[in-house]
Amino acid sequence: AALGHAFGPNPERGLFRSRDGGKAWDKILFISDSTGVVDLAMDPTNPRILYAAAWRGERQPWAVISGSWDSGVYRSRDGGDTWEKVANGLPSGIVGRVGVAIAASNPRRIYAVVQHSEVGGLYRSDDGGESFEYVNQDRLLFERAWYYGHIYVDPKDPNTVYTLTTRLYKSTDGGRSFAAVPQPHVDNHDLWINPDDPRIMASSQDGGVAVTVTGGKTWSTVLNQPTAEIYRLEVDNRFPYRVYGAQQDNSTISLPSVSGSTLTPYEDWYQLGGGESGYIAVDPRNPDVVFAGSYGGEITRVDRTSGQTRNMSTYPTLVVGQAPKNLKYRFQWNAPIEFSLHDPNVLYHASNHLHRSTDGGETWEVIGPDLTRNDKSKQEAPGGPIDHDITSVETYGTIFTVAESPQRAGEIWIGTDDGLAHITRDGGAHWENITPGGMPEGTVNVIDLSEHTAGRAFLTMYRYRQDDFRPYVYRTDDYGKTWTLLTNGRNGIPADHFVRVVREDPGRKGLLYAGTEFGMYLSFDDGAHWQPIQLNLPLTPVTDLKIYRNDLVVATQGRSLWILDDVTPLRQLTTQVASAPAHLFKPRDTHRMEMAGRSRSGASRAGENPPRGALIFYTFAQAPAQELTLEILDAGGSVVRSFTSQARGGDRVGAKAGMNRFVWDLRYPGVRVPENIILRGGPPAGAVAVPGTYQVRLSSGGWSQTQAFQVLMDPRIHATVADLQAQRDLQTRINGRIKDTYDAVEQIRALKAQLQSRAREGDDTEKRAMAALEQRLTEVEGELLNLKFRSEKDPLNFEPKLDNLLAYLSNLVGEGDGRPTEAMVAVFVDLDGRLEVQLSRLRELMNRAALP
Repeated sequence: AALGHAFGPNPERGLFRSRDGGKAWDKILFISDSTGVVDLAMDPTNPRILYAAAWRGERQPWAVISGSWDSGVYRSRDGGDTWEKVANGLPSGIVGRVGVAIAASNPRRIYAVVQHSEVGGLYRSDDGGESFEYVNQDRLLFERAWYYGHIYVDPKDPNTVYTLTTRLYKSTDGGRSFAAVPQPHVDNHDLWINPDDPRIMASSQDGGVAVTVTGGKTWSTVLNQPTAEIYRLEVDNRFPYRVYGAQQDNSTISLPSVSGSTLTPYEDWYQLGGGESGYIAVDPRNPDVVFAGSYGGEITRVDRTSGQTRNMSTYPTLVVGQAPKNLKYRFQWNAPIEFSLHDPNVLYHASNHLHRSTDGGETWEVIGPDLTRNDKSKQEAPGGPIDHDITSVETYGTIFTVAESPQRAGEIWIGTDDGLAHITRDGGAHWENITPGGMPEGTVNVIDLSEHTAGRAFLTMYRYRQDDFRPYVYRTDDYGKTWTLLTNGRNGIPADHFVRVVREDPGRKGLLYAGTEFGMYLSFDDGAHWQPIQLNLPLTPVTDLKIYRNDLVVATQGRSLWILDDVTPLRQLTTQVASAPAHLFKPRDTHRMEMAGRSRSGASRAGENPPRGALIFYTFAQAPAQELTLEILDAGGSVVRSFTSQARGGDRVGAKAGMNRFVWDLRYPGVRVPENIILRGGPPAGAVAVPGTYQVRLSSGGWSQTQAFQVLMDPRIHATVADLQAQRDLQTRINGRIKDTYDAVEQIRALKAQLQSRAREGDDTEKRAMAALEQRLTEVEGELLNLKFRSEKDPLNFEPKLDNLLAYLSNLVGEGDGRPTEAMVAVFVDLDGRLEVQLSRLRELMNRAALP
């Protein structure tokens, strides 16, 4: 059953049938190019009997159409070869959305839920569709029918039926009465019922998917798949930064770009006012103050410090149910809210006018005329011919995007949803129409102003709601006097991949990122050519982009939020680099952050943290034939850490043809622990590099290349570089003494093996001497490590010895960022002295044995 695309007449509408498992399809029911099929029911005892629900459903930027004379229930008795429209008790005339279902346990029982202006509701047939009875006229069953409309029957009980609207409703008396089934979210669109056990159901709503195994008494969370639909993106100026977005029919949300939570990820998330559709603007002076929008021009101000939420709307009035032409201001569902880049006291909000506040929303002023086409014919009450549906989604003739020049205060660019662009250079006193010549009427979704050059901008417009799926991206370099179309359907972005957003990389002029209905594209040449940059990003609509702190932050419609961790290689990628046999990219500067590598429970529901450390990228035209070595050097050229392509585990670097990425965790080498040694808390990691200049050197055969980068202080930390040097030096000394301990253990074990060999060849006197010496060595060994340890929990049963005591201290010293405490130094001095005693004993015994 195919509705077709909803934005205009098209031949994709109708019912299709395959008789070869889906290889080929025939259209077997076609009502019209405006009427599709949205539901299908098959008699399980006779699959030649079919019921199809036909519906004229169409959306335009200014209208929702639901219903026609053609809409209704159609029946086939011959497997779809011929069809008849079912009357016999069903409504006639203009019919809207219809849902139809057959009871599997009694196929003569058929239900239909029908949108109709006079006799809408639930209809039932008990004679296999020969006649229908009007059993329930409750509007709850068909409210906002175009948005919902499905109906399902319990596979075991023909009297148990479910209808899906705002809530999930259940009847156990054949549809004569219904009660709401509690659910974790509203706005229901689909329901699956286990045919063998109807207590098991999966319900999809605007919040996600929930599962019940108790017949709806209890449900799983909807937070079991990352399926959020995000409208617009924002980031704040914290370190690490947080990402903000408004989720379709859920809430606004703030999430950290890096999380250290040891619980579930939800402890890091919070809601921040506004609603599902709006922009979010974070106060640049205080990221705990957030302005968030919703439909109808609503703005809330949330102060997370006090917990207070206040409504700061420009013109607070109830807009639902009102024709846009009757409103004082026309605010779109997705009305822009932006702070000034030059004055943090200035906040912008947009309707068909641009509004400005200088006091946090307490007062607003209009700083421009109606900047739209103001076509009154497109401002009627959306909906019809049965019901109207007015929620600001189809409010038309509005400002859809606002951008302030990064170079000049008072220079503001706006784009409208009816295809206009304007600029002011005096804070709104005068406006100039700069709409690209020849651009058709459509939604100017984003205007991105270049950080490189004044007067340079990228305008992204879409027309999919007008049945035009072509990409429209324009560039100007002269304040909109002239524009260049950057998308022609032949230069990389396909002709049916409409674009929502293009951003220019602030670190490289002409490097562009495009978010389309079908994923991500990239241009290195100012939009002349485009190529996909999908990587592991799901193929999904991209709604917004931000390039921030060398990351590319991506909002999607259906797959939540994503971050490409480091775009610096893209900024350095040139034709010369791409054609080189090998190239090492200059790493971006890296902040030293808490390096414990904390894990989360519930990680399958959580976002993934970026790699902790320096990201090192390099590329080969062909995989190198000889061993590849990657070395980290300090400012003086001394080797801090070395990795090779032939090593194992974490010391191995990739050496494949194409792009390679390696992450140095900013640590010096850790402690190598011999096999079968048990340490409480695990082997100590290496000390963390102190902030300063470092180098990476990549070499293979006779080729070598070196790049410098900085390790930076975590700006949240108040320690000094000298403090961190002291921390590194002490941990390095401790780890060195752990190495001395295990070196001594290996010496002892090798010496004992030699003593045992000599004893086997000697006389009784020599055997006794060797045994006594071996016993003395075992005593020393037993002070270095506990010889009784055999399992992970044995450190709870037996006394820890020097290796465990030193390893425990090393882990403590390495926690956090700061100078070691006096107590840590004191414990090390004590352990170091105790170790030296045992090492002296070992040297004495080795001399006595006269063995190497």
